Amino acid sequence: MDKLLSVEQIDRIIEMAWEDRTPFEAIKFQFNLSEQQVIELMRAEMKLSSFKMWRKRVQGRATKHAKLRVDGIDRFKCTLQKQITHNKISKR
Repeated sequence: MDKLLSVEQIDRIIEMAWEDRTPFEAIKFQFNLSEQQVIELMRAEMKLSSFKMWRKRVQGRATKHAKLRVDGIDRFKCTLQKQITHNKISKR
């Protein structure tokens, strides 16, 4: 990777990569990392067994690739997802 990431950024990227409904395009938008760079980061940061489980889980998954998504889903976040503000989950 051509840029240095903080521990917090790496943690967030890994979290986003594990989320079923967060496409790689959202990670690209927020952190400017391609899908291949995310795969490389996951490989470097995770145990081999966890990495293999993740790769099997996301490979070809429609929700992880914007091009494979159903038309009309263009958001990066579920509308029911709670907002996080200053490390406190705000009430609806």
